[in-house]
Amino acid sequence: MISEFQDLSDKIARLAELTQSLRRENATLRQTNAILSQENLAFMERLSEAQRRVEALLTQIPAAPSSGAGAAQPDEAAQ
Repeated sequence: MISEFQDLSDKIARLAELTQSLRRENATLRQTNAILSQENLAFMERLSEAQRRVEALLTQIPAAPSSGAGAAQPDEAAQ
């Protein structure tokens, strides 16, 4: 009977240790998640800014001439 109580006591102690270990790991994972979320937000902001800059540059590029009558084709201009 005493040995059964000792086994139960050992199992409870192991369970308590495992619970504490998992709580520490969970806290670490939460911290890592918070850091990664902040980094992700910063990268998304940088990406949006880069996209705005590219779009602004694209508006500054002159439109290509249409290929209608009177417009020289690159092959014709070289001849």
